Amino acid sequence: QVQLVESGGGLVQPGGSLRLSCVASERTFSTYAMGWFRQAPGKEREFVASIGQSGGITNYANSVKGRFTISRDNAKNTVYLQMNSLKPEDTAVYYCAAKTGVSWIIAGFGSWGQGTQVTVSS
Repeated sequence: QVQLVESGGGLVQPGGSLRLSCVASERTFSTYAMGWFRQAPGKEREFVASIGQSGGITNYANSVKGRFTISRDNAKNTVYLQMNSLKPEDTAVYYCAAKTGVSWIIAGFGSWGQGTQVTVSS
């Protein structure tokens, strides 16, 4: 199982930006589609964004379209989530995950990082 470590979370004011990073420890990183998920207090974990192996195919939750950008650098075994125009509703623990199964739901992502806290507050 690929090991993933997220970083880059923190406290920002509404309208601010953060860039999350997720580093994989396995050289097979490039064989996995990757995703970002988040879980807010009192909420279930939800999909945020995904990116294919090639880095050219991306998908986003409607709530973050136009504000968040997912990207990857396979040479660095890293996937990123650039978050702009942050809103208080974006406050959550953000998780990086590797797609190891056939399904695109959460169950299809078999490798997860421990998460990084993002807090958007004035």
